[in-house]
Amino acid sequence: MDRAAAASFRAVIFDFFGVLTSNMVEVITWFENRERIAPGTFLRAWSDPRGQDLFRCLELGRISQEDWNTGFAALMGVKPDNLLARYLHDAFPAYTVLHVARQARAAGVRTAVLSNSLGRQPYDPYAGFDLHETFDAVVLSADHGVRKPEPEAFRIALDHLGVSAEECLFVDDSEENLVAAQRLGFTPVLGLDEDVVARRLRELLRLPGL
Repeated sequence: MDRAAAASFRAVIFDFFGVLTSNMVEVITWFENRERIAPGTFLRAWSDPRGQDLFRCLELGRISQEDWNTGFAALMGVKPDNLLARYLHDAFPAYTVLHVARQARAAGVRTAVLSNSLGRQPYDPYAGFDLHETFDAVVLSADHGVRKPEPEAFRIALDHLGVSAEECLFVDDSEENLVAAQRLGFTPVLGLDEDVVARRLRELLRLPGL
């Protein structure tokens, strides 16, 4: 039996975008379809060093959403008006995963959100999720000036929960973040499909509903 199957976990930390929301590959595809731009336009801008820097600065709270909208729109060749809201239009709640998060918390498992945040003004991507009512802790990168995969981001979330990494599951859709978490002692869970994630979490946390 592997360590994850044998362990008794006291906490689980969730990424937000792509884990508690729709799959981000699908969100990007729907965005490009609505904008009538060529497939791959967003990811090319995202992989550009200028795009990477725009995301990093937004996530750390060093630039505003308006700054990001202007800069990233220029890389894609689209209008900047409320670009972040247009991009995240279809980032709907992953209700199955959110249900398991509530189920875990009700069973005494500590829960947190650890998100590389994208700002909250003028568009708030977290609105309507009731994160502070659903989770024991919500850690947004811009509030702390540190982002995943930096170890300090994970440690802040652990401090909020009062647990060690070895006692905690970490769910994310980014391999880079999962590898960083595993190096710190977390048990990683890849979060690409909400039904698969929900089933795996129920298994690892020994929750009903398998």
